[in-house]
Amino acid sequence: MSRRIAPLGTLITEYAPGTVAPGMNSRFQMIIVAGKRTKQLLQGAEARIESDLHRRKRTSIALEEVKRGLVRFNGQAE
Repeated sequence: MSRRIAPLGTLITEYAPGTVAPGMNSRFQMIIVAGKRTKQLLQGAEARIESDLHRRKRTSIALEEVKRGLVRFNGQAE
């Protein structure tokens, strides 16, 4: 099955079926990885994109990082 990559700035609710972030197998996996990245940001990790932390929520930043392919993951369940 061929996967399409969503354009940057696309909200998760705007994704067409079968569209995932680079390196992801499914939208579910993308959400799990973004959730884990959100926890890292809340614990003080540096954001990998330029953004104003007072204007954007950590969840939005984490999801954007995942969509841009800036978050590494090993594909294994914890």
